Amino acid sequence: MTELIRRTAAELAAALAAGETTSVELTQAHLDRIAAVDGDRDSGVHAFLHVDADGALAQAAASDERRRDGEPLDVLDGVPIAVKDVLVTNGLPTTCGSRILEGWVPPYDATVVRRLKAAGLPILGKTNMDEFAMGSSTEHSAYGPTRNPWDLGRIPGGSGGGSAAAVAAYEAPLAIGTDTGGSIRQPGAVTGTVGVKPTYGGVSRYGLVALANSLDQAGPVTRTVMDAALLQELIGGHDPLDSTSVDQPVPALVDAARQGASGDLTGVRVGVVTEMSGDGWQPGVMARFQESVDLMVRAGAEVVEVSCPHFVHALAAYYLILPAEASSNLAKFDAMRYGLRVVPEGNPSAEEVMKATRDAGFGDEVKRRIILGTYALSSGYYDAYYGQAQKVRTLISRDFAAAFERVDVLVSPTAPTTAFKLGEKLDDPLAMYLNDLATIPANLSGVPGISVPAGLANEDGLPVGLQVLAPALADDRCYRVGAALETVLASQWGGPLLDKAPALDGGDR
Repeated sequence: MTELIRRTAAELAAALAAGETTSVELTQAHLDRIAAVDGDRDSGVHAFLHVDADGALAQAAASDERRRDGEPLDVLDGVPIAVKDVLVTNGLPTTCGSRILEGWVPPYDATVVRRLKAAGLPILGKTNMDEFAMGSSTEHSAYGPTRNPWDLGRIPGGSGGGSAAAVAAYEAPLAIGTDTGGSIRQPGAVTGTVGVKPTYGGVSRYGLVALANSLDQAGPVTRTVMDAALLQELIGGHDPLDSTSVDQPVPALVDAARQGASGDLTGVRVGVVTEMSGDGWQPGVMARFQESVDLMVRAGAEVVEVSCPHFVHALAAYYLILPAEASSNLAKFDAMRYGLRVVPEGNPSAEEVMKATRDAGFGDEVKRRIILGTYALSSGYYDAYYGQAQKVRTLISRDFAAAFERVDVLVSPTAPTTAFKLGEKLDDPLAMYLNDLATIPANLSGVPGISVPAGLANEDGLPVGLQVLAPALADDRCYRVGAALETVLASQWGGPLLDKAPALDGGDR
């Protein structure tokens, strides 16, 4: 592969500024990489559902013209990016990984997409995902699974496995994902990439096709903490089109990443969550996590154990709150306005058309969660299920508040295991749900989190992620600690973790 695509986004931005390359050249290099290794649903990585080569090259040419005129729009102007297919894109298909939206082309851009375009980043295409972001493996996409670049027989995480795999396979230097229960951080962990869930409301949700309004959050998928900081500063900030958007300045994330890159954590208090260990946690994952904690101590951090007793109920609460909100949100896909329409034979009623369309258009996992959510909201069960889950959510938020009175950040493994084999848990929804065990509490409370690569598990040689959580609006703490850990680990590994990934050549490992 060309050396150009192995560079970080920050390095590419510097090369563009120095005149060492052009946006057209590096955009074409990534398009060539996609053509070489992405394949289709039956071969290759299959990170993309739609590649917009013509549009990306046109945007790249415009970036080069601005640079020649001395008018770049942003530090990342000209650096290409991939976007998860749950964010609407004017003129490009947005399917959410579902048959029910197959071929739908939105008439407007999500705020995140609009900000990317306004900053001059060429959009390579839309990445694969679990249908309507429901899943932990990207196997629930109606268009076939994405594969992990470390081992094409394994999952890349979910629901944003396409974005993580694209970055890990050097198909894109940057990507946008969304995180409802861990769908940026968990794919980051199992693909050896950096994934960030910003503070809830820190990045606009306008134009993000909603799964669960109180949980969804868009964020960066990158290969380094600095790249994530540059991207979040670009897409973050208040948006009057989003009623949940936080009207606060974006924290100085790039400065925090630079500070952390020194590898010095003197004065930082780190809490290890005791509830995130024990049975079900892969030994190799825990070994890499403990090594990372030890390195943080050597870097000057004060590490203490912190108990968050209600975290053990987070999974159960989440799988009542999310299906309830999803049941409401997905009611709009009714075959009456846009998307798929299936018309039964004869003279069917509107109700029969709606039933046939939703049956054909939704996959099994989406149907499962609609049924769960409708039941949880039904008369006579609302208080027993949904109401109780919201009370648990409050208790989890109180656990965070109490913990952050003692420490600056909390750390844990990002996921309990490394990437499992394709199909291994597809028929066992409860086993699949357990992959989000460590990430869900942050979504329930709205706090920010980052997953950084923490090494390879001894059992299988696959990536392990470490998660850093901070108080709401203190995203900069995640970046400082994440960058420091990245620095000390890179020194130990002798370079970036992804350099250890098996080479992809035309889709063959």
